[in-house]
Amino acid sequence: MATTETTGAFGEALRRWRDRVAPEAAGLPAGGQRRAAGLRREELALLAGISVDYVTRLEQGRASHPSAQVVEALARALGLTETERAHLFRLAGLASPSPRTVPTHITPSVRRLLDRLDGTPVAVFDACWTLLLANPPYAALMGDPSEWRGNQRNSVWRHFLGPGSRARHTPESLRMFEEALVADLRATADRYPADQRVRRLVAELRANSRRFAELWESGAVSRHEAGRKIIDHPDAGPLTLDCDVLTVTGSDLRIMVYTAEPGTEDAERLASLTATSAFSTSAPAV
Repeated sequence: MATTETTGAFGEALRRWRDRVAPEAAGLPAGGQRRAAGLRREELALLAGISVDYVTRLEQGRASHPSAQVVEALARALGLTETERAHLFRLAGLASPSPRTVPTHITPSVRRLLDRLDGTPVAVFDACWTLLLANPPYAALMGDPSEWRGNQRNSVWRHFLGPGSRARHTPESLRMFEEALVADLRATADRYPADQRVRRLVAELRANSRRFAELWESGAVSRHEAGRKIIDHPDAGPLTLDCDVLTVTGSDLRIMVYTAEPGTEDAERLASLTATSAFSTSAPAV
């Protein structure tokens, strides 16, 4: 049950998080006179699918006991992390539900990171390894993903049912890679049991890939962590690179970064490849 104190805190949290969301980050035009850089109340109401009057009453502490559906809609519209979402549910006097869907919101800080690493191949994936964003050097190294749609953007699907990637494998490294990839996807499916997109992806893979089905039935759960890879580039030839996977706390995003050992021929060829890249735009978020 929400108290007067928590009702006020709920409204304060809404205002604070609304103020930090840039309109363009939410897919809205940023034009016109604005007293603050964040969303207007009417814009939050539009994104959440509720009335402006209700948003106003919630922020002013004049409305109490918002439903779980309303809180979920507000959290989604504000692009909250799972930690922030859970906090908003607690402020509403509701039990924090388990995460319903795999987060796909890319925070401004992650976008800034990609901008800073403009000479390094970097890509951002969600927890089921669907590509959300890639910078031009990544597209130059691994192939332009801008035309990929649906499951074509998912690394697990591409490996077992699609064209694969430019990474070279030995029989042993392939076995380890596939085991880790499937175990990682199973861990994600366990964390987000209500995510229909993940369930459909797993069902398609199990139905059409005997190898995936075999690994899935093993029940292994772990996290995929990349290491040193050989990338067979059609123009630059084989490149031996370190591939690090960074996890963004609170959003379950995975940032994949490719680098070469300084002073090596691989570093020179990677620098040349990324510097002359014809790709000038990032792969679109999905």
